[in-house]
Amino acid sequence: MPTKADPCSQPSLMHPDEAITLLLKQVSQLDESEVIPLSQGLGRVLAEDLASSIDLPPFNNSAMDGYAFRFEDLANNESLPLIGQSFAGHPFEGKAQPNTCVRIMTGAPLPEGYDTVQMQEKVEAKGDAIFIEAPKAKGANIRYRGEEVKTGGKVLMRGTQVGAAELGVLATIGASQIRVTRKVKVAFFSTGDELRPIGSDLAPGQIYDSNRYSIQGLLSRANVEWIDMGVIEDDPEAIRQAFRNASANADMVLTSGGVSVGDADYTKQILDEEGEITFWKLAIKPGKPFAFGKLGDAIFCGLPGNPVSSMVTFYKLVWPLLTKMQGLPQTKPLQLKAKLTGDLRKFPGRVEYQRGILSQNDNGEATVSITGGQGSGMLTSMSLANCFVILAQEQGDTPDGTLVTVEPFNSVLC
Repeated sequence: MPTKADPCSQPSLMHPDEAITLLLKQVSQLDESEVIPLSQGLGRVLAEDLASSIDLPPFNNSAMDGYAFRFEDLANNESLPLIGQSFAGHPFEGKAQPNTCVRIMTGAPLPEGYDTVQMQEKVEAKGDAIFIEAPKAKGANIRYRGEEVKTGGKVLMRGTQVGAAELGVLATIGASQIRVTRKVKVAFFSTGDELRPIGSDLAPGQIYDSNRYSIQGLLSRANVEWIDMGVIEDDPEAIRQAFRNASANADMVLTSGGVSVGDADYTKQILDEEGEITFWKLAIKPGKPFAFGKLGDAIFCGLPGNPVSSMVTFYKLVWPLLTKMQGLPQTKPLQLKAKLTGDLRKFPGRVEYQRGILSQNDNGEATVSITGGQGSGMLTSMSLANCFVILAQEQGDTPDGTLVTVEPFNSVLC
């Protein structure tokens, strides 16, 4: 883990990509798991590989509503007599007879002895005489036993996040329970005598505590277990106790504000006394101040205090850490090029994540416009946006019509 050496003393700012590489090396996947009912599995991460205990599909069945028959019988018969039917859950009883057919529904078992199905749109029924247009080949429209997965075959791997499709797969193989990685626990709080709860009156110099609600939303979307510790007064011992309580009950402690050089509160002092924390200056805008380290056995991440800076820094630095702690693979976010509508102002020196609205024009081209003012305190710029416009560290002003890099919001920010 980091020592108390201060990256802020370095003459240059650290590129955010370099920062996340260093940060990821200092966290590990949780090694605790639990068994839960499948019905509670949405969003959880599998802690073991899962193999099928049955063949999928478990029997030969029809891929279409239509008629089952022996392919060779079409060569010598104008029509085939109908001798029964096979429905899902109510299969045809008995074996196929030469020169006959049965009505069959999608998913219904293929009667033993039949080898082909023709869809009903290519069949004409005249009473029990069935006139069948020959398919191209024997075996048409049949799903064979085990063609998807054989018994013992791997269906889902450790580290897979369970979504709607995975729930269906697991139910298909009859898994009523699954072993998953324990949820990451994140404790968070705000500090500052200027912060007031929503619904109360504001005195001069006071503001509503909005960051805590944004952080709660981000953590909920990140699928972790969060512990909201509220607002902690600007008192050294109150802050110290909050850090101790948080680190004793969580895998990560997360705060916003109090980590900048100019902050005039006790947060940095208490962090230095209670943990092994480094304070970083990053070449990112909005953002720049960031704190990382350990408080007891918990990881600590300190976000900037400005609302947009807090969200962008969480997206760029904290979310990948939580992803790794959950046992999920690290994936590069989707980025694409879009034509800028309007001019952009930028000073070289930091990577900028400007908030944008990605859309498509009448010619099918991807275009992006900025949401308006890009100040780090303008939280509405995040509410209006659906993507970031990413401007390189040494990039300057960017004129209208330029192709720029955009990154659509991921599931945490949507």
